[in-house]
Amino acid sequence: MSSKENYRIELRTAIRQLSDRCLYAASKWAAEQLVGIEQDPAKFTPANTRFQRGSSSIRRRFRTNEITSTPAAGVSYVSTPVMEEDDIVDGDFYLLAKSYFDCREYRRAAHALRDQNGKKSVFLRCYALYLAGEKRKEEEMIELEGPLGKSDVVNGELVSLERELSTLRKNGTIDPFGLYLYGLVLKDKGSKSLARTVLVESVNNYPWNWSAWSELQSLCTTVDILTTLNLNNHWMKDFFLGSAYQELRKHNESLAKYEYLQGNFAFSNYIQAQIAKAQYSLREFEQVEAIFEDLLRNDPYRVEDMDMYSNVLYAKECFSALSYLAHRVFITDKYRPESCCIIGNYYSLKGQHEKSVVYFRRALKLNRNYLSAWTLMGHEYVEMKNTPAAVEAYRHAVDINPCDYRAWYGLGQAYEMMSMPFYALHYFKKSVFLQQNDSRLWIAMAKCYETDQLHMIEEAIKCYQRAVNCNDREAIALHQLAKLHFELERSDEAAYYYKKDLERMEAEDREGPNMVETLLFLAQYYRDQKRFEEAEVYCTRLLDYTGPEKETAKSLLRGMRMEQSGGPSMDVEHFPP
Repeated sequence: MSSKENYRIELRTAIRQLSDRCLYAASKWAAEQLVGIEQDPAKFTPANTRFQRGSSSIRRRFRTNEITSTPAAGVSYVSTPVMEEDDIVDGDFYLLAKSYFDCREYRRAAHALRDQNGKKSVFLRCYALYLAGEKRKEEEMIELEGPLGKSDVVNGELVSLERELSTLRKNGTIDPFGLYLYGLVLKDKGSKSLARTVLVESVNNYPWNWSAWSELQSLCTTVDILTTLNLNNHWMKDFFLGSAYQELRKHNESLAKYEYLQGNFAFSNYIQAQIAKAQYSLREFEQVEAIFEDLLRNDPYRVEDMDMYSNVLYAKECFSALSYLAHRVFITDKYRPESCCIIGNYYSLKGQHEKSVVYFRRALKLNRNYLSAWTLMGHEYVEMKNTPAAVEAYRHAVDINPCDYRAWYGLGQAYEMMSMPFYALHYFKKSVFLQQNDSRLWIAMAKCYETDQLHMIEEAIKCYQRAVNCNDREAIALHQLAKLHFELERSDEAAYYYKKDLERMEAEDREGPNMVETLLFLAQYYRDQKRFEEAEVYCTRLLDYTGPEKETAKSLLRGMRMEQSGGPSMDVEHFPP
């Protein structure tokens, strides 16, 4: 039997087991991977080939090399764990409790299972109590602090659940689903180390519960923690590592994992979306846009991850495409946090920042821990010059995820607006530590060093050099390097960077003040070096302009011709950058 057929059998079984225990998010994830497995061509029918047309070319484009359906040389997976079923059959009471649970009557569900001792019933009873506590916590947070405020409210069921699940684990009468819930409870209580241990036990015994993998990933905040996990080498581990690498900003490693997984899950929309996320972090916007267009063709009512697509369209200023996407998600499900963020981006691009804030706040009412909404709302407040509100929004974002470089960068911008460069530099340093390949962060830090309060020109030069190495798309760093070296009277270094900047402007067909400044400096520099032919080339180009630079170029040319003919040279005042 092929590995793909094995995966299908495992996933079909897992979908039934997860749904039976009301773990619907994990069941949905497993179902999406099931239909993402490449089908046997002999079994193709019009009903099961919807992922084949119009998408394979895009998918192949991002695969660095052809991958076979079997593991790479030297890789072997552990045998698939067998899920032990209960000896006790709960029957009618379990069905009643599951019905209550599906109707979100969690305490009624728990009460219906109060006398049932089977593992499935114990899990569902405890899970229902946990969700009842979460529901009550959300209600109290709104009552006490408002939907966007901070609150110290906790889930009131955590203590009793921890006591019961801890006893079951010690007695060896807990199943992998109970271990998952126990890990969730420990994480909420702040016992992160024990939570990791328990969640590893859960996924080693039952690897198809993606919810357990996701909780484990949230506890792996460093690469060192990730490498110490004692995980079985099941194929689900590859999905976990791909996602964990992405969160730890190891984007190339993440891409390698997902491209490998495409060997068996060639038509998985989830994998395509994850590849798009990694490409987005690497600022490969053209590729990200192509992937999301492909995803929407295959799954036109998809809302998940579409807020990232809207960020790409916003960065590229694609008004019509962003308008179409906002209308699409509004019709599909306007009360999803992702939908609200997309609509907020649309209004932001139109310059309607107050209306944009309304939608970001709506997203936070739906999910107060929705990171993108806090960060984007902070950006809007910066545009509105409301720096105290911007700082508050960014601080919420870093409280949720201290590894969000965009929020740290936003804090730096806000303090820069308040003319507090020391604070701004502190936050820019945090952002650049988390995202070292983003030229914008290095440029922001360099500008802080250039301020009158700091005036650390050498440090600014180092930052601009890093920005150049990070492919400065805005073409700021080269010009600033030239100006700073000129300021330090390093004419040779200044000429080197001005020439580099000129080459880039010519390649991109750009004109403007920077072009004039560059041509003037180079003309004067080569005249001083007695390299008159090169100086004349730059002077001749300046004659095409109509400002004072034209008269300066004429004066330079007259002076050089007189000097070449043996007459007295004419001093021309150096044009300061």
